[in-house]
Amino acid sequence: METSVASDSAPIRPVDCIYIAAFSRDARLTRICVASVRFFYPDIPVRVLAGSPLMPDLIRELRDYWNTSVARWQEGDYGSGFVKLETLFGPPGERFLVIDADTVIVGPVLDLWRETDPPFLMDEETLPDNEMKRLYYDWDNLSANGLPTPRPLHVYNTGQWFGTAGEVERSEFDDLIVWTMPRRLHFPKFFMTGDQGTQNYVFNRMAHRGRQFYGRRTIMRWPPHGMSDVTLEAVRNRTAPPVVVHWAGLKKRRIGDMVNPELLVFFEKYYYSRIPFGSVLRHVRAVTDVCSQWLHNKKVRIRQRLRR
Repeated sequence: METSVASDSAPIRPVDCIYIAAFSRDARLTRICVASVRFFYPDIPVRVLAGSPLMPDLIRELRDYWNTSVARWQEGDYGSGFVKLETLFGPPGERFLVIDADTVIVGPVLDLWRETDPPFLMDEETLPDNEMKRLYYDWDNLSANGLPTPRPLHVYNTGQWFGTAGEVERSEFDDLIVWTMPRRLHFPKFFMTGDQGTQNYVFNRMAHRGRQFYGRRTIMRWPPHGMSDVTLEAVRNRTAPPVVVHWAGLKKRRIGDMVNPELLVFFEKYYYSRIPFGSVLRHVRAVTDVCSQWLHNKKVRIRQRLRR
């Protein structure tokens, strides 16, 4: 399948909403992500995909000050990233952008999806086979274990993608996912944890069958791969390229320790500019967030040692 290339003069495909995938420990990044979306899109519906129960204070704050709601899916702990798949099975024909909480929009990214594009638009990514197997799924081992799997045509990070509900049936995932809470994988050794491996698998399987339903374009910017044109000044002036900056695999307890923290700080300050006593609240929450992340990591290490 060839990459979809749209003309600059083609009209923009309308988007019904933006979904932000968040989890209970992502509150700080969720606020920052929401602020970045509203910086460029003040009016478009924004819905948080709650992969696990969110704090009531966060839900109320997003609703009251940022015109952002929580998507009405089944509540519970979906497991890593699986809640994003629910957008595929939403109201038929709904057009949306899905982004992870550890992202920010730095330009008019919705302009990337053109009317001439297919129902899905993914980030264009090129990787060697060993990296594709590590980050998505191991087609050789799947084939050897009873699930015939050709090499993928394309792969893409599922932290940012455009989609249309009703184009893919839930049954397409039934041989890969157990639809419990949390979701479980039938072949956990050969798939990247969460939705990323299985979504790539299903979309590639459908493409191998001749279904021409997704295009590819540069959507994601990963900080270690270059941010020369995504400066804080360019974002402020709204002259940065229309991409989603994604800190995939780069999260730290302290935002100041992350790559290009100035973008995160800028949108965090913007977020708290609408919140009563925001400047004070921002600093208090920054400290409590670092402490809670440290405590969580400590608990995880203790559980791992006890298992061993």
